[in-house]
This record gives sequence, structure tokens and C-alpha cells, in this order.
Amino acid sequence: MLLNLELTGERAFFMEEDEMIGIYFSGTGNSRHCVEKFLQEYEGEVRAFPIEDRETAEQVYQNDEIVFGYPVQYSAVPKIVQDYICGHKALWKGKRIFVIATMGAFSGDGAGILARLLETYGAVITGGLHLKMPDSICDEKVLKRTMEKNRKIVADGEKKIRQAAEQCKSGNPPQNGIGIWCRMAGFFGQRLYFGSKTKRYSDKLKVNKEKCIGCGKCVKLCPMDNLSIANGKAEAGDRCTLCYRCVNHCQAQAITLLGKRVVEQSTIEKYL
Repeated sequence: MLLNLELTGERAFFMEEDEMIGIYFSGTGNSRHCVEKFLQEYEGEVRAFPIEDRETAEQVYQNDEIVFGYPVQYSAVPKIVQDYICGHKALWKGKRIFVIATMGAFSGDGAGILARLLETYGAVITGGLHLKMPDSICDEKVLKRTMEKNRKIVADGEKKIRQAAEQCKSGNPPQNGIGIWCRMAGFFGQRLYFGSKTKRYSDKLKVNKEKCIGCGKCVKLCPMDNLSIANGKAEAGDRCTLCYRCVNHCQAQAITLLGKRVVEQSTIEKYL
């Protein structure tokens, strides 16, 4: 456990803090990796839980110090994360939360928009961290990079995580994405134009039945139970949260979402 120095007038004393846990939502592993690295640097041990696990809410209930990681979508919070927070609104009151937002390019207030939602339910936001990570939208060419560049991005992100953990230990956590100017950048940069895409689940997930081999891997991976197997082939429903987990892991490259074909599949393990 960490010890923080508290000052009251001219008197100083040490206050023992709870251990920090991590919770996250992650499509291709970027946010999970960042939360785990932060905990490793900050605590020396890793206790991190995906929000789709049933035990996660109990872990949040039992612990007051939390790092919350998630991937930004169009400078907004993924629908599954919104629903998790709002569906467990009683959990957040008084929790001290440090937000990690991962992104392929720029979000403006990635950490800030999640922070504001959590504050609505009584959370205390201690700070925020923005981390550029390899692009997970594997059926579009826009943000594709070479293997070397992606490995450097991950290495740079890990360095930034180490620095952030040290700042948090010293009582001066980074405030990436927190504040009015960041909020304006996020709104005018993307949310004004694309924010509606994360306000509801998508019905745009497509399965190429000719390519699909019916292995069922996508069904097991989907956090929304939005995929099923019928007549030996995968079928998509209308509750996709745009995480790209199934698209990036499909060995037959039979699934697409925004684009028409898979350009390059990306998971964090490729760049470590």
C-alpha cells in the first residue's frame, strides 16, 4: 500500500490508502494493457477486471481507489461503457478514479468525457491520461502504420504510463483531457459530427457467409452477445458497440464493420 503525506495546518501526518484496482473495457487489448502497466508501475501488482465480467461490480464496491481504462470512439465513450456506468450508478459515489483513455489519433477530452459521466454519480476524479495506441479499426486504411511505428507507439505509451504513475505517487497526477479547452477540442474535433454513432448500438456489423468457417470464436469474444451461429455460419445482430474485437480476431477475415474488407488485423500482442 502507498502512503500519502497529508498536511493539516502546520502538522503533517501519513494516511494509509487502499490498494488501487483497475477496471477496463478493451477491444483489441490496448486499454487492458495500459491499465495493467499503470497498476504494475503504481502498485507493483496488477488487479484489473474487464467491465463485462460479473465480478467487476463487486470489486468496485469493495475498493475506493480505481484506474478506469477505455478506448475513445469519435471523442466519445463507447455505448457499452456508458451503459455500464449508468447501470451501476450507485457504485461510483465517493470512489477516487484515475481515467486512462486510449486512442488511435486525437480525442481532445477522452479522459474528460468519461470523468464527467462518473462525476454525475458522485465519483471523485483524480486525473486523466491520454495514450496514443495502435489503431484497431482494421477494415479502414486511415490510421494504418508499419509494425515498427506501432511498436514505437506502444513503447512511448509505456514510458508515458511510467511517468504518470510517478506523478500520481507524488500527489500530482496528470490532467489530460480535463478542463474546458480540452472539452471544446473534443466536441468540435469529432463529437459534433460523429457523436451520434456512440449514442446507440450499431446494426452495421457484417458477416461474409462465403468466408465464414463457423468456428464460433467471434461469438465467444463479443462482449454484447451480438453474434451467434446459425446453420454453421456466424450471424450478427443489432447491438454492436464498435469495439472491433470480433473483426480483429476472425481468422477467416469474414467480419467487417465500417469498411468493406479487412486491411490489417491488430491486437496489442503483435507489438509487445
